[in-house]
Amino acid sequence: MTRPARGLNRRHFALALPSTLLTAGCAAPHRGTGRPGDPIVLTLLSHYSSGALKKALQDPVDEWNATHDRVKVRNVAVEFTDLLTTFMVRQAAGQGADIIQPYCLWTGQLVRAGVLRPAPPEHAEEIRRGYSAAAVGAASVENRVYGYPTEAQTYALYYNARLLRAAGVGGPPRTWPELEAAAHRTTRRDRYGNTLVQGFGLSVYDDSTTVGQTLALLNAAGGTFVSPDGRGTAIDSPAGRSVFELEHRLVTGGASAPGVNVYQAFPSGRVAMVISAGWWTGSLKPLMGADYREVGVVPVPVPRAGDRPATLSTGFLLGVNTASEHPREAWEFLRWLNAERTGARGVTRMSALQVSVGSLTGRADDMRALLGRGGDPNLRPFLDALAYAVPEPNVPGAQRAKTLLRANIEALWTGQQSVGEALRTTRRQVDQEVARPW
Repeated sequence: MTRPARGLNRRHFALALPSTLLTAGCAAPHRGTGRPGDPIVLTLLSHYSSGALKKALQDPVDEWNATHDRVKVRNVAVEFTDLLTTFMVRQAAGQGADIIQPYCLWTGQLVRAGVLRPAPPEHAEEIRRGYSAAAVGAASVENRVYGYPTEAQTYALYYNARLLRAAGVGGPPRTWPELEAAAHRTTRRDRYGNTLVQGFGLSVYDDSTTVGQTLALLNAAGGTFVSPDGRGTAIDSPAGRSVFELEHRLVTGGASAPGVNVYQAFPSGRVAMVISAGWWTGSLKPLMGADYREVGVVPVPVPRAGDRPATLSTGFLLGVNTASEHPREAWEFLRWLNAERTGARGVTRMSALQVSVGSLTGRADDMRALLGRGGDPNLRPFLDALAYAVPEPNVPGAQRAKTLLRANIEALWTGQQSVGEALRTTRRQVDQEVARPW
């Protein structure tokens, strides 16, 4: 989890490579020989580059290094915006890190590029047994597991109870008709027509925001972005059309103003409802102070009462590079970090790490133990959603497909395309992207 700006706790998807990365990011990592006095040194490359995240990962690494003489671990981190490019550039230069922490969306691309090593059978079994199906699916390609899921994010509906009460809305919406009605009732404008309160927060901030909101609604409608065989998009469907039509109505009816940055507007009371991932709770508390008590979270609304719940799941994994000269040692460190139980509550180190920074893992048993009675109740809906969330597609062209989807969603929201045009353009562009050889 990165923290690129005040009030925002999520990733951007620009993949431009700064010149400093070419020199610093590709410096050859030191690897020992394993002989007495010269331990093996495994390099771990992540985006936990600053603040609480950097310390949260460094603490267990320090613990490992203090208790293991033959194998040591060294952290290397870059900003999330540089992470995928760093993986690819270092690999091409023969300087890939032993252990990498990719966004699960990139798993298919990294597997196709020969960067990620499949998990050995005993580790794959531990992963399948210990994590939610969504987390395992996100860390797998063609049913083959490629790493230990670390951070797991599900999407739900945040709402400001004070704004709902002020508009006479009795409670958070459970269905799309209730969502639309509440969005229009909570929207407020000044006498010049400027939006003071956005009823439902659609935002063009970045790929994660724009696409995450839409895919969570798509999953709730029973749809998927990519077809089961991974060879095309499935968004041009009745479910996809219903989502695009819902968003179009919210925008054209004035209940949503996509140009508003929801990460700033919601904490300041200028957005009544927004769909986002569970990581946001950790940012909202310090930003909102006492006002955070008015924030509630419920599952993503479904089209009709009685529909089965569903939502989007995203995440990260820790895996071993195909180029690592010490894969057995690397997997053993990952097992120690992600599967070994420790402490009074008997949870894994990675689960404790994620909860310490306001996030979750895909280990539901760990999360229940760590959140306990005193945990933030707003995290519970995200934990419950692990049981029914749909993992983000991670086919080889997934990152580019996501960017294309974002562009067409924004064209819909800004009136440049109709619902039908946005669906057809998305299908044509994404089908071409995921079908091309990588």
